[in-house]
Amino acid sequence: MNKQNSDTLLLYIDLSCIIIHSSANGLRRQKRDWVIPPINVPENSRGPFPQMLVRIRSDQDLEKGIRYSITGAGADQPPIDVYNIDPVHGKMFVTRPLDREERASYHLRAHAVDMNGNKVESPIDLYIYVIDMNDNRPEFQNQVYNGSVAEGSKPGTLVMQVTANDSDDDTTANGMVRYRILSQTPHMPIPNMFTINSETGDIFTMAAGLDREKVSQYIIIVQATDMEGNLNFGLSNTATALISVTDINDNPPELTARTFSGEVPENSVNVVVANLTVIDRDQPHSPNWAAQYRIASGDPQGHFLIRTNPINNDGMVTVVKPVDYEQNRAFMLTVIVSNKAPLASGIQSSLQSSAGVTISVQDVNESPVFPTNPKSIRFEEGVPAGTTLTVFAAQDPDLFIQQTVRYSKLSDPANWLRINRTNGQITTMAVLDRESMYVRNNIYEATFLAADNGSPPASGTGTLQIHLIDVNDNAPVMMPKEAQLCERANPRSKVNITASDADADPHVGPFVFELPSYPPSIRRNWTISRISGDYAQLRLRIPYLDAEVYDVPIIVSDSGNPPLSNRSIIKVKVCPCDDNGDCTTTGAVAAAGLGTGAIIAILICIIILLILVLVFVMWMKRREKERQAKPLLIDPEDDVRDNILKYDEEGGGEEDQDYDLSQLQQPESVEHIISKPVGVRRVDERPIIAESQYPVRPSLPHPGDIGDFINDGLRAADNDPTAPPYDSLLVFDYEGSGSTAGSVSSLNSSSSGDQDYDYLNDWGPRFKKLADLYGGGEDN
Repeated sequence: MNKQNSDTLLLYIDLSCIIIHSSANGLRRQKRDWVIPPINVPENSRGPFPQMLVRIRSDQDLEKGIRYSITGAGADQPPIDVYNIDPVHGKMFVTRPLDREERASYHLRAHAVDMNGNKVESPIDLYIYVIDMNDNRPEFQNQVYNGSVAEGSKPGTLVMQVTANDSDDDTTANGMVRYRILSQTPHMPIPNMFTINSETGDIFTMAAGLDREKVSQYIIIVQATDMEGNLNFGLSNTATALISVTDINDNPPELTARTFSGEVPENSVNVVVANLTVIDRDQPHSPNWAAQYRIASGDPQGHFLIRTNPINNDGMVTVVKPVDYEQNRAFMLTVIVSNKAPLASGIQSSLQSSAGVTISVQDVNESPVFPTNPKSIRFEEGVPAGTTLTVFAAQDPDLFIQQTVRYSKLSDPANWLRINRTNGQITTMAVLDRESMYVRNNIYEATFLAADNGSPPASGTGTLQIHLIDVNDNAPVMMPKEAQLCERANPRSKVNITASDADADPHVGPFVFELPSYPPSIRRNWTISRISGDYAQLRLRIPYLDAEVYDVPIIVSDSGNPPLSNRSIIKVKVCPCDDNGDCTTTGAVAAAGLGTGAIIAILICIIILLILVLVFVMWMKRREKERQAKPLLIDPEDDVRDNILKYDEEGGGEEDQDYDLSQLQQPESVEHIISKPVGVRRVDERPIIAESQYPVRPSLPHPGDIGDFINDGLRAADNDPTAPPYDSLLVFDYEGSGSTAGSVSSLNSSSSGDQDYDYLNDWGPRFKKLADLYGGGEDN
């Protein structure tokens, strides 16, 4: 039984259908399984609730009591209590409006049991579907979409896509969305430059004529409507599409003039001499806009280069190689400009992409130039002063100006040279010496200045290198200056000698060493034998020679032409030697000129000095022991009265230092506690409580020295804790009653007004605080 109206769908289910089957065992009643069709419930129903959906009934409810129930999502499972059932009559209800977007279907099971809970019928599956209603608008994924399209694009070019979603059932018209363009801003060149696919939301170009230089961005309002775009029944929503027109290189750069001009001073480098301006309507600071310049003709030697200003796209004509006015007074350049990016297809280059540039060269006063710099000449050393060496002249590049060049000296380390001021002739002022400290690798360098009289004056420098040829002007010098030999001649007792010469080859070795013939004792006692061209050996000719220092003259000659000789002295110390041929210590001293008696005297003095030092150390140690044994003993010569001085006292004089040292002696008995002399202010008293028993300190004989007394007392106090001072109450002397001064308590600190303290203001700034505290009358 089915019953349906606008708000309620009723379904009656009878579970009483019975089929009788026969069998060998007799008759058996069997219930037939029912397939319940789905139950459709519209969403957003306005009730009233609860609203009946279906009734379930068993044919056994006439015989016994039946109880009905439902289970599943929406009943006893989340969401709970969406559906319920009358347990007696089997009527199932929906309790509230349904939302298909939350849940589109429900699967429940109906149960029938008797009063004891026993199953009467098999469970029945109930499928409930929520019928969709158009209750949701299409929603765009973004409110603003950004797209782009190149200028000059053909019609039908895909630009972008917009997408809107509808939560309603997309299998019905409720969720079927359609798109359309509501408006386009601006309307150039036509109002409908774009179209949209109504189903997919793809936006295409509809017409040609996109030009970024005219319109760089379009604003498109797109509408999405459900119900398959039915504007009468469908729900709508809108979004904005921003379409940017991207740039292509469809505008070649154009120079603003057909000719440009500039000027450059000669010899200048990295100077901008002309500025080329250009117009390009493409997107600024893009490769389609950036200009690059090229010099087509007029500069075969590459004096100029055109750099692009990245800010304004201008061409800066820069001189990169110095120009010479005397060679070129002007340059006529042909310049071509283009973009870094190639032109778009079908775009022709502009006739204004080339221009002529005239560069005028300005003449400036150039520095004189030395044709050969540095200039090298060769001369023998030792040429006399006044010798003309060369003419070191400079040339003035300014051919069209008559100027005078004057010369001066910049650097002449040894001050050997002079230059003529007018013609650059160089002469010597002193003898050139190759061995001078100012000569490096046989070359002497001097620097000269050439200056013209232009406005402003210009100057140039040149370097003269003089290669000095060596002559034999330095005699050889023997080495070493000192040596040692044994007093007895033996093969190992020898001195190797050589020589040095400041000259260069061939004016140096091989050297010739020989002994002079005078005095005769030289050749009689010594002999020289040649080892090589630069070395020789000096030996004793006689078997024995007394230990002493001998000055041996030796004549050394070089191999120059003519040769130069030098008489040198070598000091030879002759001394006694050991078995190895080395001088002994005593022998070395003897060779230095000291006799045996002098050596003995020196040794005796050293021994006496050591004895005196030892005696002094022992005396100091003994003195230290005595001082530690009797630290308080007073030397009669060190009386404290002569060392203790009192200052800032106005009386007494020497009598104030007359001390009674007997007060430091040990007291005879304890009676001094009772009869204390005047000035003693305290006495420690023994505690009244019982004291611990400690070993009685042995009585010591009366010491006559205060130092021994103090040391003994210290040891006794360390070993006897009952010794004073005690950790107890201290008794001080009673000073008597009565005093000429009044009681301190009698002072009255209150201001009675009887005393006037205003005079404190007259005592200066130090009494200002007291005047403020006590002065001022009754207010204080």
